[in-house]
Amino acid sequence: MHNESETTAAARKIWLTYLALTRELLKFIDKKDIDTFLTLVPQRTQLIEKDKALPSHEYRQLEEFKAIAEEIKPLDREIMYKARAWLNKSRRQNSVVRSYDLSNSLLNRSSVAFNRTY
Repeated sequence: MHNESETTAAARKIWLTYLALTRELLKFIDKKDIDTFLTLVPQRTQLIEKDKALPSHEYRQLEEFKAIAEEIKPLDREIMYKARAWLNKSRRQNSVVRSYDLSNSLLNRSSVAFNRTY
């Protein structure tokens, strides 16, 4: 069984890792390295699950954890904003590509008809 200090130490490790990972996510989304960004997201999810599994969450009342949370919040907001912007841009690009593919395939079909010998 964990005692309170073991739980606090485990939580500290989780939260500091979460903060470092959040900074890394922001760095990679700023570099537009979406592949690396997407590989890091599940790691953060795993940290959340580890935190939820701790036997107590009283440590969250400690100033140390409140300070870490306050540091994470604006980074999370920035990541969410940039991720949404990237997703919207990606969707627009995909739409343009699909419309080009469609028009190109229609052109190919019509050009076949124009090449017939009558």
